[in-house]
Amino acid sequence: MSALRVLARLASTRTLQIRPIVEIPARCKYTQHQGVKGIRNRKSFFEAQIQAGQRSEEDEDLERTASSELADMRFLDDRAYDEVAGGAMRITRDIASSQQVLILQPYVKWAAKRQNTSVDVRPEDQLAEASALIHSLPNWQVARALKVPLESLEKKTLFGSGKLVELKELVAELRQERQLTCLFVSKGTLSFAQKRFLEAEFRLPVMDRYSVVIQILRLHATSAEAKLQVAMAELPYIWAQAKDASVTQTRRQGYALTDLQKEILRTRERKLRAELDRVRRQRQLLRQKRKQQNYPIVAVVGYTNAGKTSLIKALTVEDALQPRNQLFATLDVTAHAGCLPCNLEVIYMDTVGFMSDLPTGLFECFVATLEDAMLADVILHVQDLSHPCHAAQRSHVEATLRSLAFNVAGGDSTASQLPPVINVYNKCDLVSVEAQSSSDPVHHISARAQTGLEPLLVDIEQQILSATGRRKLQMRVPSGGPEMAWLYKNAAVVETTADEENPERLMMHVVISQRTLDQFKRQFCR
Repeated sequence: MSALRVLARLASTRTLQIRPIVEIPARCKYTQHQGVKGIRNRKSFFEAQIQAGQRSEEDEDLERTASSELADMRFLDDRAYDEVAGGAMRITRDIASSQQVLILQPYVKWAAKRQNTSVDVRPEDQLAEASALIHSLPNWQVARALKVPLESLEKKTLFGSGKLVELKELVAELRQERQLTCLFVSKGTLSFAQKRFLEAEFRLPVMDRYSVVIQILRLHATSAEAKLQVAMAELPYIWAQAKDASVTQTRRQGYALTDLQKEILRTRERKLRAELDRVRRQRQLLRQKRKQQNYPIVAVVGYTNAGKTSLIKALTVEDALQPRNQLFATLDVTAHAGCLPCNLEVIYMDTVGFMSDLPTGLFECFVATLEDAMLADVILHVQDLSHPCHAAQRSHVEATLRSLAFNVAGGDSTASQLPPVINVYNKCDLVSVEAQSSSDPVHHISARAQTGLEPLLVDIEQQILSATGRRKLQMRVPSGGPEMAWLYKNAAVVETTADEENPERLMMHVVISQRTLDQFKRQFCR
């Protein structure tokens, strides 16, 4: 439903019966009427308000920073590093190569021994997610996918001797049918000892969830910021594998890192941290500019492929947005202009999706851009109601948000409080009416079918007004005067009606902050 239709419906309710009335006295300081043209450029109002030839020094600094970043990106293409990363993670930059993958989903068969017992996730659902990861890579195909019950996930061999023989027979069978090229063990991270043992037994490259996700992130990283953050996310895994290798005393086997390789990793990490600090400072400048323009920020977060980009497209009616039914389709935090029912313009921030059974450190490498979400005025938590693991996904995202907020606050628990969170259950058109019943204060919507958006917009509006200290007022101003043009430019005008008592004046229903109201009084009222 368009913003105009939403506004029309709200106009018939008590929402717009605004009090108090602010009377603009006759003794006002009048200035030359400038009109209301050029109120906002909706395409880029949140990034650049200054036209060509009138740029500030701050804008020029941002442009120079971006240019220098592009010039310094060449260090990411390092063959020596690629050899180290390929040996530790079994990843490659040649995405076009075809792969036939055997997926093994290990799970602890005794519930009492599982680490996460708060929200139970079925092995079938874990296996489906592992298959979706492989299908996210072009030319990668699933040769076979099966569950493997285990007593523990920490054994050096991972699988017992009997299960190992059974799996080796399966691998031999698949090799006769097709060219099997890779083994994907769907576990967060495999230890160095587990990976080397399995590779020696099956004579195949072995990947875990961390390395497969890194391969997907490499594919979807197109901007300089995304490439830097993905490159940074690779290093903790490589260092952990190297540490495990030294503990298992395998240096004589040629598996541990040499001193030269360690220096390559240290140099790369130092350059990445410097570049990411520069990105962080640039993001801070952009946030300051948006704050000066007084635009409210709505961060849209959620599990990967929950429909965050689809929801933003439905709320902003932005045709350029093209949602994709893929895992980790969005890596950059992007800003999109939208309008609330009260005509208040807001910025929706699209963010990278989360995923379970991965170290939080992987997503902490995206903190340079996720800060925009943590420092927003309101958070929309988009959830896929049709997913069988909906409850587990919600718990995981909430825990990750708390961890990220703690890190953004510099470890200060008192300052790590999250902004107001609005829970949004998406894809309700794929479930029954009975499945939509919930005692929690949530919104049931379908971003694709564009249903349930109207009450969601009203809730966003109420939360934004509360979080930013804005309020609704009805103001009586001279018709066609500079006051009217000023309010159109600096406030959100909900409705304008004729004043029944004085035909020379208008009644303007506006949404305005206290600071903007004070500016109005100083300029026009004595």
